[in-house]
Amino acid sequence: RHLLPKGPTVVTAHDVIPREPRPGQLGALGKTYNSVDAVVVHSEHGRGVLIDALDVDSSKVHVLPHGVFDHLANVPDPKPLPDEFARVERPVVLQFGLTRPYNGIDLMLEGFAAADPDAELWIVGAARMDTAPLKTLARDLGIEQRVRWLERFVGDDELGAFFERADVVALPYRQIDQSGVLFTALAFGKPLLLTRVGGFSEIADEHGAALAVEPDDLTAIAQGLGELLGDPSQREALARAAAELAEGDFAWQAIARRTLALYHSLV
Repeated sequence: RHLLPKGPTVVTAHDVIPREPRPGQLGALGKTYNSVDAVVVHSEHGRGVLIDALDVDSSKVHVLPHGVFDHLANVPDPKPLPDEFARVERPVVLQFGLTRPYNGIDLMLEGFAAADPDAELWIVGAARMDTAPLKTLARDLGIEQRVRWLERFVGDDELGAFFERADVVALPYRQIDQSGVLFTALAFGKPLLLTRVGGFSEIADEHGAALAVEPDDLTAIAQGLGELLGDPSQREALARAAAELAEGDFAWQAIARRTLALYHSLV
């Protein structure tokens, strides 16, 4: 905080607090946030964390939504699905993004097995952990043949094919504030199954663009998957709500106006 510039200063706290803070790090973060003129967060949940957990002055904390990644739905010359994925005829549940413990892939596997839908689960994205135990879990659950893995970075020109093919995008996270994967799924108008962590609840409760279940609740995850895969009308309703968000509150023009208004208020 001693290196902060003079004059009006805004910090955007995308990850509001570290998932595994070092000793003294939270206190230092609180002092830093209180040293600037404004702190931007992407959800009311994030605002509450800064105020309650880090004792940041509430007048400094402003909620500006994370916009939908609509550019990813309009990439020139997009690549098709890899052949082994393109051959799939069953409905598809997609969990996309870096494989990390907080993403809850083990929960997804167990929930999918409990729901036992006539569908496939696709786990797509670079691994940041050992996935061998997860694959062993899939085998032990008897779903190994209905789970496909693509453990590498997926570029902007190829991710669209996965989202377009998905019938449901699932994010059973244990911990998060907001997620770029979520805002990619909204851009593609995909029905979402989310856990009630961070700002995810707001997407479901305030905007009606997702089905939210309690985190670490395998029964709820299984029921949610079964509900969405078995009800095309509910999936269509969620898709419509996603499109409305993409064109309304979460559109970049709307966010830009709110950002400019904040900057003008500081100068």
